[in-house]
Amino acid sequence: MARVNALLREVLGEAVERLGDDEALGMLTITAVDCEPDLRRAVVYLSSLPDAAAAVLENHRVRLQHAVADEVRMKRTPQLVFRADPAVAAGARVEEVLRRVRQEEAESTE
Repeated sequence: MARVNALLREVLGEAVERLGDDEALGMLTITAVDCEPDLRRAVVYLSSLPDAAAAVLENHRVRLQHAVADEVRMKRTPQLVFRADPAVAAGARVEEVLRRVRQEEAESTE
């Protein structure tokens, strides 16, 4: 499944890049893909997912699934679901906490 996920991530990254004429997709990065073992559904995690980008991706979902079907030989093509990557948000929270701790340490040594 790890190879399938990596392959889907690569194919979808290229397909989303080809959709790049829409400004809502400008800075999207596919961080991971998690495909179910039966290949019926694949969750595509993105670094961020603003509402405008979510709408554009949902409008192009069938087109992106077709790109997967054209480039990857699999028993079936999974239905794509787009979500913001929770790991990116957690990382941003950790960064903020570390930044505050550093700032408090700097203020206390002054």
